[in-house]
Amino acid sequence: MKSNIGGVDRFLRIVLGLLLIGLTLGGQIGAWGWIGVVPLATGLVKWCPLYLPFGWSTTCKRQ
Repeated sequence: MKSNIGGVDRFLRIVLGLLLIGLTLGGQIGAWGWIGVVPLATGLVKWCPLYLPFGWSTTCKRQ
C-alpha cells in the first residue's frame, strides 16, 4: 500500500477527524460526528482509497 496522502493533507485530515470526534463526545453535535473516524484513520495511515480510482496523490514527487 503506497502512501498517497501528503503532509498538509494528512495534517488537515487528522485535525478534522479529532475535531469531529471531540465535538461528538462533548455533545455538541450528533452521532454523525463519528464520521470523523474516517479522515482520522486515513490521515494516520497516509492512504486514501478514494484517491485510487482518480490516480490522485498529494505527496511530493521527488526525483
